[in-house]
Amino acid sequence: MKITVDVDCTPDEARQFLGLPDVKPMQAAVLAKLEQQMVSAVDALSPEAMLKTWFTVMPQGAEQLQKLFTGFMTQPFGKNDKT
Repeated sequence: MKITVDVDCTPDEARQFLGLPDVKPMQAAVLAKLEQQMVSAVDALSPEAMLKTWFTVMPQGAEQLQKLFTGFMTQPFGKNDKT
């Protein structure tokens, strides 16, 4: 003998029937915190934020960076100073 029972209910109804706890508020809180952490991590990796971090480490950083780029652009290519 074979008996088949089809139960038509939503996941919430099944959870309530089996006495399982409602985890929706906890899941929403965790997802909101995760989203906040992801947004702050993306903001920290923006080019503007990275430059601000580099220039606050050494206040004269902007001037040194400008001198470095100027040196690269004005130095003739292929010239060796060790001769």
